[in-house]
Amino acid sequence: MSHSQTHDVIVIGAGFAGLYSVHKLRDQMGLDVTAFEAASGVGGTWFWNRYPGARCDIESIHYSYSFSEELQQEWNWPERYAGQPEILDYLNHVADRFDLRRNIQFNTRVTSMVWDEENSFWRVGTDDGKTTTARYVISGAGNLSVPKEPDFPGVKDFQGDVYVTGNWPQEPVDFTGKRVGVIGNWPQEPVDFTGKRVGVIGTGSSGIQAITEIAKQAGHLTVFQRTPNFATPIGNGPIDPELYADQKARYAELRKEARNHVQGVPLEAPLPSAIEVSAEKRKEVYDKRYAQGGFRMFLSTFADIYHSKASNDTAADYIRGKIQERVVDPAVAELLSPTDHPYAAKRPAFENGYFEAFNQDNVELVDVKSNPIERVTATGLNTTTDEYEFDVLVLATGFDAMTGPLMAMGIVGRNGERLQDKWADGPETYLGITVNGFPNLFLITGPQSPSVLYNMPLAIEDHVDFATAAIAHLNEHDLAIIEADAEAEKAWVDHANEKAAESLLPEANSWFMGSNIPGKPRRCLVYVGGAPTYRAICDEVVAEGYRGFELSPAVELAQL
Repeated sequence: MSHSQTHDVIVIGAGFAGLYSVHKLRDQMGLDVTAFEAASGVGGTWFWNRYPGARCDIESIHYSYSFSEELQQEWNWPERYAGQPEILDYLNHVADRFDLRRNIQFNTRVTSMVWDEENSFWRVGTDDGKTTTARYVISGAGNLSVPKEPDFPGVKDFQGDVYVTGNWPQEPVDFTGKRVGVIGNWPQEPVDFTGKRVGVIGTGSSGIQAITEIAKQAGHLTVFQRTPNFATPIGNGPIDPELYADQKARYAELRKEARNHVQGVPLEAPLPSAIEVSAEKRKEVYDKRYAQGGFRMFLSTFADIYHSKASNDTAADYIRGKIQERVVDPAVAELLSPTDHPYAAKRPAFENGYFEAFNQDNVELVDVKSNPIERVTATGLNTTTDEYEFDVLVLATGFDAMTGPLMAMGIVGRNGERLQDKWADGPETYLGITVNGFPNLFLITGPQSPSVLYNMPLAIEDHVDFATAAIAHLNEHDLAIIEADAEAEKAWVDHANEKAAESLLPEANSWFMGSNIPGKPRRCLVYVGGAPTYRAICDEVVAEGYRGFELSPAVELAQL
């Protein structure tokens, strides 16, 4: 590497992706690396998402790094599905154990990233006014790190507290005796809710988790729902010590099984088809997996649920029946029962007492599809027919997923082309990790990769290993530039779109499709072909000398 460069590699983010990238590049490859993190600490999404009930939907034993056997054995999870505090503790432990903080600049947000054609490196600008250069950039900015901007008129007029689930305060909040509603950005100091009324807008995964917990304490909670969700039990509880000991003893075997599973966890195999068995057998399967909790209802019942509308309908009907059993008021149960999209066409949501919350006297459900929110007022909000007053509004309205974090960094590639312009009609990537015209930039779990359809820590390890192996390959062969070929990129985009069209994902308006953001192109943002298939494709690409990539030496370096 040239001495005129500030660093060999710049890493963006200090969540799962950023931490592993720094360790891999610095400790295993001996490269000069620095990372930029907008937050004041490590954790990524688990730093910001501190709302009540925040919890992972992948079992703890699997939702963790696999790169260090010592780390796997020394860390102990208290619950089957870890909550946000435990995951943040884990990531802080990783940062301390591998001494990663000394290579991370906290409270530093990337504001620009421009490819320097003359010198073949990236110039990265940050909000402290500084510019740092590096040959390579690895973006671990995350898939769900940019909350959706509130699109309700008058949000700034509200005189109470407005919070966003994706940017929750760093201290616990006491909702005892309060009425709760949801909208906005959360402050970074403790908040006292004593005696307040609370309203929540949004019933996606974050909203479901937050509503369940807030309902236990609030004096009155009003939930504003536009689209009901196919939520099923998570099945959380303390980890059985004997089972945990057995799992740790078989960790290598479990990781191999996980990487060969479509979702990155070694779940039980499904039966072939829901419509090829008797109604009695189908109910038996659904009853068992519903009771077991987590992704088993989706991934361990019938293999064709994701692709056959007829099979999917059987699962959707079953879940709607469960909602009607659990919610006392038939009218409320009807509102909570989804009918406008297939089951799992949106990311499956998981709950623990969510539907029972609506049986409480202090919880009210408002259907804003039939009675839309017109505006937020100084004291609450107005729908087309009613006025509501709150002390606190909480926004659980989701994220500008997958592309939003990348668009926010001002990325400019060859010939001054902005990433925003290249992706004006939707993302175009090669393997979901690189982009033609943007050399030496690696997008960890980027658009058109399995990403959120897979166990994220394992998906992140796969991508970081791919990126760092490519960098090592270049260094070993006196090369300095790797860039996706335009034809290979187009072929991958076509392939990813074809796989999406074979599924039921396009039948729902969701962040999977970019449909939750006004004006965002509607295109499937994830690779639906499955992580094992995806990994095999990547292995073939590398084995064939990085097929689909152009590898070249750097141009003659100019003086900085």
